[in-house]
Order: sequence, then C-alpha cells, then structure tokens
Amino acid sequence: MDQPLIVLLGQTAVGKTALSLKLAQELNGEIISADSRLFYRGMDIGTAKPTVTEQAQAPHHLIDLCPPDETITLGEYQRRAYQTIDFVLANGRLPILVGGTGQYVKAVVEGWGIPEVPPQPQLRDALAQLGGPKLARWLRQLDPIAAQKHDPRNVRRIIRALEVTLVTGRPISELQRKTPPPYRICQIGLTRPREELYARIDARVDQMMADGLLAELEKLRDLGYGRSLPSMSGLGYRQLWAYLDGEMSLDEAVERIKFETHRFARHQANWFRQDDPAIRWFDMESGMETAVLNHIKSWLQEGHLGNGKTPK
Repeated sequence: MDQPLIVLLGQTAVGKTALSLKLAQELNGEIISADSRLFYRGMDIGTAKPTVTEQAQAPHHLIDLCPPDETITLGEYQRRAYQTIDFVLANGRLPILVGGTGQYVKAVVEGWGIPEVPPQPQLRDALAQLGGPKLARWLRQLDPIAAQKHDPRNVRRIIRALEVTLVTGRPISELQRKTPPPYRICQIGLTRPREELYARIDARVDQMMADGLLAELEKLRDLGYGRSLPSMSGLGYRQLWAYLDGEMSLDEAVERIKFETHRFARHQANWFRQDDPAIRWFDMESGMETAVLNHIKSWLQEGHLGNGKTPK
C-alpha cells in the first residue's frame, strides 16, 4: 500500500483547478477528475470544465466520457478511476484526483462496495405502490443494518435498497462493505471564508454567461438533448432551461443559478467535513499554494514510495 495518490477536494469555485495544475506541473502529476458534471461532452461552460488551454498544461483523465443523453454510474466511475490511477502510477507519474463530487471522491478513497444492479422500472413502480411506511418496515425485516442507515422518509433510497436486495438475494448492506484501495492517500481540502466563496461563485456565474453559457445550452437543445435528461439537471443548465421555456426572465435565471450554487456549496461542506482527520485543510489565502505543495512534497518523501523514490 505504498503507491501514492493525491486527492484535492473542496467546494465549487474554491480554487481546485488552478492548484491542481500547479501541483501536476511541479510534481510530474496527471489530473483525474472526480466531478460528475465533467463527464458530458459539449457541456463545457456550465460545468466549469478545464479549458483546452488548461488541459494542455497537464494530462487530464475522466473528462468528456459520454454525450449528454448517456450516464456514467458510480460503479463504472469507480472502476475507471482505479484503472486510471494504476495507469498513471505504472508510467511513473503521480495521480492527482480532483473534484467536488463527494460521492465520487469517497467511492474511490474509501473503496465503497457498489452493487451492480441496473434500475428495475417495473419493480420500482410496484414497490412505490406500497407506500413509505410499509417499505421501511420491509427493509427492516430484510436488512436491519441498511434500514438504520436510511431515513424512512427517503422513499427513493428505501426503494433502491429493497431493489438491490430483492434482485441479488443478498442484503444491500453486505454488498456495500468498503474495501480500502491499495494506495497511500494524501487528502488535501481547500476552503475559503463563506462570503469570499459566494463572491467567487457569483463572479464565475457572470463569466459563464459572458462566455456563452446560454448559447451552449441552445446548441445542445438544437442537437436534440432535452430538458428532462439527468445531465440537464445540473446547475446553470436547469435554470436556463426555465428561461428558455418562458418560466422566468434571464435575470431571474442568473440570480437563481447563483443562489442555488451557494446552496450546493453548503451541501458539499457536509460531504467534506473539516473535522475529518483524514483530510488536511488549507484556507486558500495568499501564498497557500506553496504551503500545499510543500506539504505534499514532505508527505511523498516520508512515504518511501515503492522503490524508495518519489515519482519522477
């Protein structure tokens, strides 16, 4: 377990992209995205996808994996992430996992067991007819451990747990057991004061609009990608669809993007808690990029990686 993996995480607009480029250049690294919104081709501006210029500064992986009408499951992402990490390590370079999608970061770092059970529409419909209280009681009978983890009011999660259990014949809690991956992991968390973060979010939204976010969505619409697609539920796209469909003005849509992105940033903070001992947090004030770089260099030296050397 001495192969190194750097994880750079934090809320949206905190500064992950800029720092990841610096780390990759200084440490002979390659960037592996852990942001579910970057999977989709043609959705560049609204996802704050690294630009062509930024991607040319360091190798990037797990970006532009599929068109907007396809999906990448969490299990598929986890497999691809491990394959990519191993590929980067095999080439003597340093993998740097970067993202703000907590579920995807933790699935890789903690080695989540992810049941490979595709959605069963007919079964889901039948379960939904039973109602929340009955579903919760049934899950307690079949899988008491899973029942304790799920809020009985969250019917969608209860249905998924029952779906997996009924299809596989095994409790979902058994299938979801974690197996830590074979890496020595250094997790770096980036943070900023809330008001400063909100100001950065608002400025980025304004820049996205100036860069042509509305035109990007109109192009996707003209290509046949509809509003109901899961990819279109992302911040920016969802609100501008409401504008295009006459549900609000453009100014209202932009303000809604900013407001809901603030809320999303607060939600991200629940995934990446500052009291997590596995994460070393850095407040992104002036000069902190150098502090992060020095911390990682020291960590790499302490690890006596593989053959006793840090990546070339």
